[in-house]
Amino acid sequence: MTAPTPIPTLDRRDVLAVLFPKPDDTLFISGLAGSARDTAGLTGDGANLFTMAGTMGAAVPMGLGLALSAPKAQVAVITGDGEMLMNVGALATVATMAPKNLSIVCIDNGCHGETGGQPGHTAMNTDLALMAKGAGLASVMTANTADDLAAGAKFLIEAAAPRLLVVRVTDGPPTAFVRNLDPAECRLRFRQATLGGG
Repeated sequence: MTAPTPIPTLDRRDVLAVLFPKPDDTLFISGLAGSARDTAGLTGDGANLFTMAGTMGAAVPMGLGLALSAPKAQVAVITGDGEMLMNVGALATVATMAPKNLSIVCIDNGCHGETGGQPGHTAMNTDLALMAKGAGLASVMTANTADDLAAGAKFLIEAAAPRLLVVRVTDGPPTAFVRNLDPAECRLRFRQATLGGG
């Protein structure tokens, strides 16, 4: 019999600043909605952030492509549980290609926040960390507590890549940040940041 999963106590708005104390050192790909706002809040909607607006399930493949094309840069994908489940097979491709500069952080609130807060699969029986281990990722960790989160920051620096950190959070609101929604402008500024840093 497996031990019960701890009830999440982490506030998603506090997570990324602990995990990435120097966000300017990383190129970020963020997923939709909440994860996009959380990452924009972390970076100040900086040039080192590219958000996958309107493309659910594309953040991990985009991060993989970026990591392979900019091997000298540290690349982090910030996504949510719903989006990761939309394209969970991408984890197998990440494991096969095995870029040494890719981290994936899944902010798992166990619900579909953008459509009314309905319970998601990870609130039931689905374990994204186990799925990632099965896909063959080099390093996988789940954070449920503040102590876990501190260990997660170390994990993102020291564990073999590609790595996945699943951060289980409460179902509260994401960071209140109004980001630039002009896709052409965001693409150009991210290109400049990538060419300069990778």
